[in-house]
Amino acid sequence: MRALVIYESMFGNTAEVARAIAGGLRETMPVDVREVADAPPDAVDRVDLIVAGGPTHAFSMSRPRTRAEAFAQGGMSGTVDVGLREWIRRVPSGHHAASFVTFDTKMARARRWPGSAAKSAAKAGRRHGVPAAASPKSFYVVDTAGPLVDGEVDRATAWGRALGTIVQTP
Repeated sequence: MRALVIYESMFGNTAEVARAIAGGLRETMPVDVREVADAPPDAVDRVDLIVAGGPTHAFSMSRPRTRAEAFAQGGMSGTVDVGLREWIRRVPSGHHAASFVTFDTKMARARRWPGSAAKSAAKAGRRHGVPAAASPKSFYVVDTAGPLVDGEVDRATAWGRALGTIVQTP
């Protein structure tokens, strides 16, 4: 079993969550962690589990316009051109053996607001033939630029550990 954790992150919070998830997964399988612009879309045919995440922008996955706005607010990583939405669009359509799980980061005060990058990404993944292994998960930041809410890194590690167990179960 092998996993790939990909992430889109402008302020570093989603990257931190991705690394924590990978840490939990490493207890059961080898894991590669990549920024979304560096993740090959055909990886769905070379790994058993893909965990993909990004920030929630305007109630969904980011778009070039919302990424540009994040950079204008001080975001310093990622690119305007390639985000989770674009990566999923490049995944070849058809049945894939890899399981797909999604996560997002969003502001804690928006916890009950509708919309989630993770849910949108999961739906897009299903349209490309990548079956979901678990429900999407949200992790929370204090404000747009972060930091993560206390305890979120530990929660992400625990979730990664649980994902490893789910995927290992026949």
